[in-house]
Amino acid sequence: MVEISAKLVSDLRGSTGAGFVDCKKALVEAEGDFERAVTILKKKGVATAAKKLDREANEGVVESYIHGGGRIGVLLELNCETDFVAKNSEFRQLARDICMHIAAANPLYIARKDVPADAADGEKEIASAQAQGKPQHAIDKIVEGKLDKWYQQICLLEQPFVKDQEKTVSDYITATIAIIGENIRISRFARFQIGE
Repeated sequence: MVEISAKLVSDLRGSTGAGFVDCKKALVEAEGDFERAVTILKKKGVATAAKKLDREANEGVVESYIHGGGRIGVLLELNCETDFVAKNSEFRQLARDICMHIAAANPLYIARKDVPADAADGEKEIASAQAQGKPQHAIDKIVEGKLDKWYQQICLLEQPFVKDQEKTVSDYITATIAIIGENIRISRFARFQIGE
């Protein structure tokens, strides 16, 4: 059996933000191989990330991003469970990346639940009017599809992430939860643009 030093566990914890016990178990399983331990933590983390979404997240950062020579600015409140994670480089990178995404993609809301009902109803009416003349079951599917596409354009969590169009912003957050081992949520954001 490989001897796992406290320094190695501490280094892994500092690198991933995972808990001490989880880091030690991953290093034992990886027989002291640091990179394999990181991979083990990531795999285990993705499986448990969904369970963490209900936990309180009252720590975090307010991150800012200025783009285009000062023509666009973003403020973001990103929360996590502990002050330790709020200082973690992975968490800070996530905050910066989300700010940059907001500057580029201009979302209006964080999630579907934040969209006012009258705005969604208006989109449904437009989609329904555009589909007139088709059978009702087809109209229902067309309206549902157009509404989903509309939500993907205006809701931050559903937008394709600007640095990796294969993932949504929500996917990126979930992957970071898997690495860090704590719930992460976006509380609010504001985007400012000269002339708007």
